[in-house]
Amino acid sequence: MAQMSLRPCGDFRTTYRQDKTIFDTRNSRVAMAIFLVFAFMGPLYLDPYQMSLAIQICYYGIAALGLNILVGFTGQISLGHAAFFGFGAFSSAWLNNTTGIPVFLTVPLAGLMTTAVGLFFGAPAARIKGLYLAIATLASQFILEDFLVRAEWFTGGSSGSPAGPVSLFGFELNNDGRYYIFALAWCVVMYILGANLMRSRDGRAFVAVRDHYLSAEVMGINLAKYRILSFGISSFFAGIGGALYAHYLGFVSAEGFTILLSIQFLGMIIIGGLGSVMGSMMGTVFMVLLPEAMKMLADGMQAMGDIPSLRDNLDFLREMSIGMAIILFLVFEPDGLAHRWRLVKSYWKLYPFSY
Repeated sequence: MAQMSLRPCGDFRTTYRQDKTIFDTRNSRVAMAIFLVFAFMGPLYLDPYQMSLAIQICYYGIAALGLNILVGFTGQISLGHAAFFGFGAFSSAWLNNTTGIPVFLTVPLAGLMTTAVGLFFGAPAARIKGLYLAIATLASQFILEDFLVRAEWFTGGSSGSPAGPVSLFGFELNNDGRYYIFALAWCVVMYILGANLMRSRDGRAFVAVRDHYLSAEVMGINLAKYRILSFGISSFFAGIGGALYAHYLGFVSAEGFTILLSIQFLGMIIIGGLGSVMGSMMGTVFMVLLPEAMKMLADGMQAMGDIPSLRDNLDFLREMSIGMAIILFLVFEPDGLAHRWRLVKSYWKLYPFSY
């Protein structure tokens, strides 16, 4: 009787190397390569408005990943992420305006400056946690907001500060198509760094601190070091995202970095999935496109008949949809979109024995 070639149905990993791979199957690697090719070809098929949304996803996605490293992977809390995002924006603009350093270099330098600020404000995390840490980070939000308004030498005060265009070897990225490639390249690099960080010794230490800090301390993990370090890394990602934001708009003002933006960042990682690198991007895409979907829905309803109340309260409805989405995800899908995606993948991987 001829031997039949049987392929095992399931997920079999026999080494730590296999367990730590980012893309564990050939199909997933091919799919990601195809996705990146189409992403970098975006200027060929996206209109200017769609391009602007894609750029928003890039810089907000980087900042959201930083917050997820802090909240989702380390178990800390921050209500001041928007302030660090804003500090990165002003830092890059200030470096370019005062020293003449090319924007291509001020972006990472702004991330390093924001890291220093994040380490300073993250110092209380060595001694406090939970609600007390939430209040401390809320205080950092208001302290930095006030600093950004009053430090005219650094931010231009209430008048704001110009942010010059990106120039690479004399070639200016002065339109959305060119800037999209620049922002997407930074987004890919930062997500690769984030994914590899979670596979490293420090990344596993973050997770151990989150899951059971007493057990982590018994194992020899320095709780104070990794709690403060998580704030620094989170601030670095926020600073990079803020710098990309500033040079895309060409002008940066302190009014754009309020507590409401911090809550939106929290919404991104809650909807995408806490403790998931991919979930940070999924949540960002959801939060950026949800107001646009609500606008399309409102326009469709308006086309069926003039509804003055709907027309006058469109902005309110768009903001309300974000809050409603966060509540619904907390109730019905607390693990976020990334968890649902993992369930779908597991179903097809184990089919027909998915039970």
